[in-house]
Amino acid sequence: MGFWQRTRALRWWIIAIVMLGTIINYLVRQTLGVVVATEAFQSDVPMTKEQYSWVTGVFQAFIMLQPVVGYILDRIGLRTGMAIFAMAWGLITFAHGWVASWQGLAALRAGLGFAEGTSHTAGLKVVSEWFPAKERGLAGGIYNLGASAGIAIAGPLVAIAIAWWNWRAAFYAAGVLALLWVVLWLLWYRTPETHGAISEEERMLIRSGQEAHVQASEDPRPPVLSLLGRRNFWGIALPRFLADPTWATLTFWLPLYLSEVRGFALGELAIAVVLPFVAADIGCLAGPALVLWLERRGVALIDARRWTFTFGALLMTSMIFVGRVPSATAAVALLSVGAFAHQALSVTVITMASDLFRKNEVGTVAGMAGAMANLGVLIFTLLIGALVARIGYTPFFVALGVLDLIAAALLWILVRKPGEHQGRESGWIPILLGGILSGGLTLFYASGLAPTECSFFTAFSACEVPIAMRGIWGFGVALALLGIVIEIRARRYRPQ
Repeated sequence: MGFWQRTRALRWWIIAIVMLGTIINYLVRQTLGVVVATEAFQSDVPMTKEQYSWVTGVFQAFIMLQPVVGYILDRIGLRTGMAIFAMAWGLITFAHGWVASWQGLAALRAGLGFAEGTSHTAGLKVVSEWFPAKERGLAGGIYNLGASAGIAIAGPLVAIAIAWWNWRAAFYAAGVLALLWVVLWLLWYRTPETHGAISEEERMLIRSGQEAHVQASEDPRPPVLSLLGRRNFWGIALPRFLADPTWATLTFWLPLYLSEVRGFALGELAIAVVLPFVAADIGCLAGPALVLWLERRGVALIDARRWTFTFGALLMTSMIFVGRVPSATAAVALLSVGAFAHQALSVTVITMASDLFRKNEVGTVAGMAGAMANLGVLIFTLLIGALVARIGYTPFFVALGVLDLIAAALLWILVRKPGEHQGRESGWIPILLGGILSGGLTLFYASGLAPTECSFFTAFSACEVPIAMRGIWGFGVALALLGIVIEIRARRYRPQ
């Protein structure tokens, strides 16, 4: 304990442990993305592109339960909750090594998706509890380094596992690492108020740097419907909905794209896949650094984060050209620019939850915003799986280059700074979003623009595209109904 006290910087050791957990979290989820591109796996577990999209889609569907995970963490405590969920990562990942069919793989990915929903939610709670406002951006960037680092490690791990034994060994190794991390977490994590190794000087630094508006309210239960009625929640959630498909594309589809379209062999793939994620690591630090640079020049914290997000969105336009350049090297370079830009803007918008909401709301807000982000990922993943054989990858890269520009506009329009008039709670944003999703799809199929073999009214078994589209349509209707409930509640409890 004496060593920790002498450092007078226990909070940075804590965030380093969180970063290590994030590395393992993303190593676990990315191992499949690399393994699936190998001949050995395709021979043992044959599946089509559409089936693979459903395997990745079910992962995203269950990781969308982040609001549940966030609520659990807020209720039972971060230390206990994170240990339980991380232990589940390890055991489920280990079981991946026994899989023999794509259906079994999908079932395991569902469980893994639910358990891994704790990653960003827990990381954000640690940042909120352990860091003053001026350090949150850097702390968030550090733990987010783990995402790209874990994905980068997955390629060499799979190559080594295949050379040493087979693809199954990669899952065994990743599962064991997750279980070892649980031990480290339980040994070292406590809150700043209860940690025996923190100095009083550091504890006071953390307390003095916490804004009044983020202090926990007397009610320990975050009011979920109230949070959903706040424009600041949607100001974070909608940009994440539009931005996160980039990360999922890099995570799940990049190895397949490079091997099938660009012709990379396994050895080349292990190197090429690493480069975008090294760039992403740099982006994790560049984003907070730009925020700090702007703050020192008199820009308010929230505006500094919005300008940083906008800068990343402009850089993301490089993705438009990935499928158009003839050189595979140029394609990897453009993907690396996109990965850098995405992480710079992603860590920025994720951190904003701890700037705008109380401590006992952060886990729930992060979970619900994460659910919206993963809804975007799910939609994009299903569309890739259903359409890539017809139209190729290029239209999807173009879409990724444009979506973040829309996200930046929403961040400026919806988010209001602490101290500004926040407006009343309202359900109009989910009503509008649900109407766009369900109404837009209805008009698309009613107009006759959809492929004839994929009519919206085709039997479920006849075409997989309508299955995905029906799910999105149903979610849109549910979201609009939720908005109506929020609006009725807001009107009922509004002061007269």
